[in-house]
Formats: sequence, structure tokens, C-alpha cells
Amino acid sequence: MSCCPNVNEAKLKDAVKSCYGQLASETSNQKSFGNPLSCCGATCFPEKDYNKQLGYTDEELNSVPDEAILGLGCGNPNAIAQIQPGQIVLDLGSGAGFDCFIARRKVGDSGRVIGVDMTIDMIEKARKIAEKNGYANVEFRHGEIESLPVEDNTVDVIISNCVVNLSPAKDKVYKESFRVLKPGGKIAISDVVATSPLPEWLKNDQDLYNGCMGGASTLDELNSYLNEAGFKCIKIDINENSRQFIKGWESTGQVQNYVASATIQATKPSGKCCC
Repeated sequence: MSCCPNVNEAKLKDAVKSCYGQLASETSNQKSFGNPLSCCGATCFPEKDYNKQLGYTDEELNSVPDEAILGLGCGNPNAIAQIQPGQIVLDLGSGAGFDCFIARRKVGDSGRVIGVDMTIDMIEKARKIAEKNGYANVEFRHGEIESLPVEDNTVDVIISNCVVNLSPAKDKVYKESFRVLKPGGKIAISDVVATSPLPEWLKNDQDLYNGCMGGASTLDELNSYLNEAGFKCIKIDINENSRQFIKGWESTGQVQNYVASATIQATKPSGKCCC
């Protein structure tokens, strides 16, 4: 069901795609786009200071090409993913490849990282960065996270950074994630969640939806999506400190009263204990 009741799913997707496509195009041409403090704006300079606030280390930031550091996240999924050498990692809404390029170092030459994004401009930007830097263990696929271009039972770890909230069909995202994970595989996601019921002005503003605020799910909704998909060992942790940087994402200074960043972890059961 759409989080913006006055806008249908197709229009929501088109608006999000247009926003992030323009962002990719502008930053590729070394131009800033939108509000650099928001989750759908970026300066033409690497957003290293902002990413430090999200929990990325200097080592991680220095290992990634500057053109991939757009500052579009709300946390650091790599910090909770416990990625191991040789694993297959999937990034939902991979953008310019920032989290993929961090994960590639962890999986090593024997592993693989797959980034999926619905915005062709982002896919092209990420592919150019990967090719330029000789990243042979990373690939980027054009597709939607509600219908992943990935085979069943092939992925060890799914990461995502402030993307699932943009989907108008989050239940499908988690069902698809469950499908492609191997038994025992897990999700490690950073996302914006609703800690209080969203007011109408927030839910129905397309710019705030594009900015990862208007489409935030409540904790009850998230638990329902994950349970219905089949996940176990569900753990959702709110980062209360995130309200400080979220406050700058929109002009009224009120949005931090309703949403916060959170880490979302869950496991696809196997024959062994999933936890």
C-alpha cells in the first residue's frame, strides 16, 4: 500500500527515479543538487564529514573513490553486516556504489557484490567508477528492489542504506529479499523509520517522500513486513542521535519529531538456529 495516499505507486516511483536520476547526472558533472543536508541532495564535493556522522570510519571513506561519496545514507549497514570473505553481498538501491565499494574489500576476490538500482543514471555512474578503478568483484544491475534481478537462494548478506523507505511496496521488498537470500542469510539495513504517526503534511509532500521522510514505516509495520516474508531473529534499533542530522533535512525543523534512523537486522531460517 502506498505511503502517500494521494499519489499512486507508479507516480511515486517516477518522482523518486527523476529526483535521483537528476542527482546522479548533476554530481557526475561536478554540480551540487538540492539540499546537501537532506537524504536526496548532494554537493559536488565528497561528503566525508557527513558520512562520519553516520558511523563510517576514515579507513572506509578513504577506500572509496570520491565520486561515489554522495552522502545519501542514514547509517552504515556495513558496520552491522558482518560480511565475510567469499560471500555474495547484495545492495538494495546501490546508487553510485558507495556501500558496494566498501563491501567489496570485505568479500575479497573470492566473493562478489551486486548493486541493484532502478535509476539508470546511478547505475551508469557506479559502473563507470567500478571500471575506472578495476573493481572486478562488483557488478551493478538495473532493476527494482520490489522485483530483484537476482536468482533464488544465491545471496549471503543484503545491505541497504536509506532506500527501502522510498518504496511504495515495502512488503514486496522484504519478500524479494527473503527469496534471494540463502538459508541462514541475513539482511543488515539502515533506514529511516517512523517513531510516531506521520502527519498528513509529511506523508503527502512528494519532496519529503523523495527525501526519505514521507515514506517511513512504523516499527509495527516493519515487524509485520519481516514476519510475513518469513524472517526470524528480527532486531530493529533506533538511533536517537540521528534526529540531530535529520532535523536539517527539511525547512520546518519538525521532521525529527516523527522519524529517526534505525538499523534493521533479520535472518532467513535454515536448519540451524537462525540467531
